Amino acid sequence: MQRKPFDPGFQSNDTKKNLGDGQISTNQSALTPETKTSPVIGIGLDSCVLPLRHGGLVLVQSTDFFYPLIDDPYVMGKIACANVLSDIYAMGAIEIDNMLMLLSTSNKMSEKERDTIMPLILEGFKDCAEEAGTSVQGGQTVINPWLIVGGVATSICIPSEIIIPEHAVVGDVLVLTKPLGTQVAVNAHQWIENPDRWNRIKSVVTEDEVRKGYKRAMSSMARLNKTGGKLMHKYNAHACTDVTGFGLLGHAENLVKYQKNEVSFVIHNLPIIAKMATITKACNDMFSLLQGKSAETSGGLLVVLPHEQAAAFCKDIEAQEGYRAWIIGVVEKGDRTAKIVDKPRIIEVPEKDTEGELW
Repeated sequence: MQRKPFDPGFQSNDTKKNLGDGQISTNQSALTPETKTSPVIGIGLDSCVLPLRHGGLVLVQSTDFFYPLIDDPYVMGKIACANVLSDIYAMGAIEIDNMLMLLSTSNKMSEKERDTIMPLILEGFKDCAEEAGTSVQGGQTVINPWLIVGGVATSICIPSEIIIPEHAVVGDVLVLTKPLGTQVAVNAHQWIENPDRWNRIKSVVTEDEVRKGYKRAMSSMARLNKTGGKLMHKYNAHACTDVTGFGLLGHAENLVKYQKNEVSFVIHNLPIIAKMATITKACNDMFSLLQGKSAETSGGLLVVLPHEQAAAFCKDIEAQEGYRAWIIGVVEKGDRTAKIVDKPRIIEVPEKDTEGELW
């Protein structure tokens, strides 16, 4: 079930993005809602946020889908579910009322392949939904030339349960809750079986290091952003988005455009899965990872926090999950642009490899 990476990302502005290895990602926006007297959020950000006609409640909803990018059907199902949910968590909505699953099996698969692979994808998706405290009630299954997996997540909230992502102020800091480099890790793992590609990186990394990086990427992509979304309320987050198809810089640019204040985001640190920066350098940064443009799948939350709250947020998320978060940049006075400094600090994740431990 091995496929090359592809992450549509369901974000703003129709955009085509080269994912490396000959792949193109198309990010397409939702239809722009008609103007209403009540605020309509999420035009080009992570989710639609629509006031319900019954009053006092809002609908938070998002959808996403992509082609398989790893060779474990069960984990692929979990990744697809986690990726859909991240859009809701980025709005600070934690309680998910329902999920739908979208699944397309390929007509190029044999009956035995379908009977083996598709139940595992379904099981992974449902298990991840259960971990999130919700369930899958409905969806659509079709047959076409491509295997596609995704879904829809829905949350009915009162306004205080969501964080409108537009309140960044000068002096805030940027926090990232998952390391970058998933696209590089998945591609490098495929290159082990491709001598022409493998020859480009074998002098800087071993097969064991690539396989471990691949396992780390799968672990990261399958992990929910629910804890980060919950802690956004506790630590007074001013804005947030999740990092997927546009890469870190692309999503930072999307987020900063919607800020009420005249600010800019400046990124100084890049937490990256161990060895992935080395691999991308050996390939002349073909993935644009160090420029923040490498596509991620089910990436972390990029959270804008008050300076005095950020360290406590990072400490709290590590205490609850066992995984680190990083302060990666600052909010400065500016013209609603985002940039990565010329020589960002690369943070290897984990900083030290421990035998027998993934992270």
